[in-house]
Amino acid sequence: MSIPEKQWEVRLAKHVEDDLTLEHFDVVEVAVPEPGDGEVLVRVDYVSVAAAFKEFMRSDCQIPGVPPWKVGDPAGGGGVGTVVKSNSPDFEVGDLVQSFGGWQEYWVGPAQQFIKQNPHYVPSPVYFLSQGPTAYYGMATVAQAGEGDVVFVTGAAGGVGSLAGQIAKARGAKVIGSAGSQEKVDWLVNELGFDAAFNYKDGPVGDRLRELAPDGITVFFDNVGGEQFEAAIQAARPHARFALCGALANQVNGKAEHPRLDLMTAITKHLEIRPFACYHLPEQIQDWVVHFGQWLQEGKFVFPHTIVEGGVKAAPQALLSLLAGKYTGNVTVKFS
Repeated sequence: MSIPEKQWEVRLAKHVEDDLTLEHFDVVEVAVPEPGDGEVLVRVDYVSVAAAFKEFMRSDCQIPGVPPWKVGDPAGGGGVGTVVKSNSPDFEVGDLVQSFGGWQEYWVGPAQQFIKQNPHYVPSPVYFLSQGPTAYYGMATVAQAGEGDVVFVTGAAGGVGSLAGQIAKARGAKVIGSAGSQEKVDWLVNELGFDAAFNYKDGPVGDRLRELAPDGITVFFDNVGGEQFEAAIQAARPHARFALCGALANQVNGKAEHPRLDLMTAITKHLEIRPFACYHLPEQIQDWVVHFGQWLQEGKFVFPHTIVEGGVKAAPQALLSLLAGKYTGNVTVKFS
């Protein structure tokens, strides 16, 4: 494989305080590094884009265990690529690998930094970049959704929510989703197989939940917070499980829209509030991949995703567009 001398990479230009703009990124040209002993050089093919990246760009990142990105370092994280040079017996040229390098055209690092993936296991390498590990961990392990459950998923048209709802369906639950447009609502029901969905902008969320789940919900998978969390508390059956995954109401607007917890209702209903974070550990990734591959083969699952063309330079705008709600499903940028 021909390897260029130079590559483009996206760096964090300054930390985010309020709104995220293109001014928070620098696109620079740098040398393609040579791998050392025990290292491999990888041509990056696709990278993921996630709403959580905005939080990582704050100097006071509030996600426990995740340090904020440093100004001047490559931005982004999570991608798949092809080994183009190897000084490790663990990898051969042409191997498909997954890692958490930044938005660069080439990665270099020790062999243990990369996870080898079987390209024949899924229809395309981009399938390995789903937010499935988070969705599966939250829905199957944390919420333990299954047969007989009535599940409400907020942010259901996003990368995590679109998968979390399908996971609950595959495990035998009835699923209701919320999204921000009628187009997304129709997509959730007609394409992804949700039992029902609604536009949270059309009126009080509590009214819609009473209509669609008259006997109450037993599982709440929350990506949003705000009013929808408060409505879910009121709509919950006794002993309902709340898997709290994200707070898009704050991440997108940068405003303090933290939900109010009705403690008396939560106490009398014996609600189980289970906040969680998934760090995409190798075992979490593989646990998801096994179920994902099986459900795809059985026709129980659709992989909702958007591929953005334009290479590494398109990644910053892709993140801004994601936060503006312009995409559905998981979002990846094609580098090569």
